[in-house]
Order: sequence, then structure tokens, then C-alpha cells
Amino acid sequence: MITAIEITGISKYALDDTTKKYVMKKIGRLDRYLPRHARASVTAEVRLKEVNRDHGNKYEAEVVLNVPDKTITAKDTTLNMLAAVDIVEAKIVSQLRKYKQATIAHVGRRGAMSRFKRSYAREL
Repeated sequence: MITAIEITGISKYALDDTTKKYVMKKIGRLDRYLPRHARASVTAEVRLKEVNRDHGNKYEAEVVLNVPDKTITAKDTTLNMLAAVDIVEAKIVSQLRKYKQATIAHVGRRGAMSRFKRSYAREL
């Protein structure tokens, strides 16, 4: 669970307990998509804002995750604050999967010797 989460309400948006609890639950669970070396040092900033857009979108959620060697950011605007948090969480998950694929070393069954060992094992 990500413990270093900073939640702020910007420009006239008053945070209530249900919104804080929901954000802590959704953003706190994102550590399962991180590599093990990054789980201890990850920090999250969540900015919730009430805006008036032409399309009728009233609430904006922005999440900034600071992981080793990178900053991951996602932002979305919707009619409902909780829906905005859900959409931002989905965006962050896809970015974290790419980050994990890029940072961990994929050592395993791809080398020449491992192919030889597998083919030799089939012959026996």
C-alpha cells in the first residue's frame, strides 16, 4: 500500500471524508503494479479541483506518482469526482505497467542455453 499520499483540494473544492477514503483506497492499491525496488520509495500527490468547462465537466483529478528515475502523471475531467479518480487510476495503471516492463531485467527462458536445455530435455 502506498502510504505517502498527499491529497489536496484546489480552488474552492472542499474534501470530505468519503472522497479522501476513496482516493486512499484507489491510489494506495497502485503499489501492486510497481516493481519491488520502487515500492518503498514511491510517493503520490493527488490534486482534486472543481472547474467549469464548456462541456459540462465540473471536476478534475490529477495524480502525480514519483517513482525512482521517473514521474508518472495522469489527469482527467468528468461530471463526478469519484469517476474522475477511477479514470485517472486506470491511466496510471497502464503507465506503471510500461514502467515496470522497462525497468526490470527479464532474465529467464529466452537465452540460447535455456532453449538448448529445453530441447535436450524433450529428447530424454
